[in-house]
Amino acid sequence: MRFLHILGAFLGWLAYWFSPTYRRRLDANAALAGLTAAERREAVADAGRLVMEVPRLWLRPRDEPIADPVRWEGAELMESLVGRGKGLVLLTPHMGSFEIAAQAYAERFGARQPITVLYRPARKQLLRELEETARARPALATAPATLAGVRQMLRALKKGETVGLLPDQVPPEGQGVWAPFFGKPAYTMTLAARLVQQTGAEIAIVWAERLPQGAGYVVRVMPLPEPLPEGGGDEAAACAVNRSMEAVIRLKPTQYLWGYHRYKAPRSGASS
Repeated sequence: MRFLHILGAFLGWLAYWFSPTYRRRLDANAALAGLTAAERREAVADAGRLVMEVPRLWLRPRDEPIADPVRWEGAELMESLVGRGKGLVLLTPHMGSFEIAAQAYAERFGARQPITVLYRPARKQLLRELEETARARPALATAPATLAGVRQMLRALKKGETVGLLPDQVPPEGQGVWAPFFGKPAYTMTLAARLVQQTGAEIAIVWAERLPQGAGYVVRVMPLPEPLPEGGGDEAAACAVNRSMEAVIRLKPTQYLWGYHRYKAPRSGASS
């Protein structure tokens, strides 16, 4: 892993210097959050480390555990949430190793309460098939970001299971509202709040911090910094979720994926 992270940092800088569009986007997004020059440089390298982790996580045998050390902080909270026997919605920003977060949950808690994670299908057929097969693991199912996937997640919650999603992912058109994110309007999914409202599920944040020099990960569990509002509709809920994500991202801004096209217009969603 240490070698992969060294190589990933190098590739992160290659992408930054050879893609003017990516460079401008990363710099602009990081500036909105007030990152220093040193923090922005580390974020460039960490984006490459994230990419180099993916084959190691996706291509190992389905029944083989995560190869690198995983330590939990907030495991008591997760134990309490799982022990209540209700559905559970876990929010994970594009931060640290978000692939690890779901896999680590499945390994530790999945036997008692399986997890279904929402993902955005790739446009290319070959990559889409790889996503579907590589991400699915024992006690970990996947649901595409379509209406069919939403129904799948609702069924899981009603059975008292767990679902996971990236609330800072740009949803398809019609499945979000415009809400401030670091002071700039971003099309924000309404799904997280609706899942909680429709099923009475619990909600929490989980994210995996990448440790230096390939030393493994710390999976951090915490309540939402700002609870979902009782009323106010989709826009109020989306604003609250975005403010919670901002608070979590500020804990480790160098590991947020600032090059993600967070402020783009949504693409047309599938209806199936």
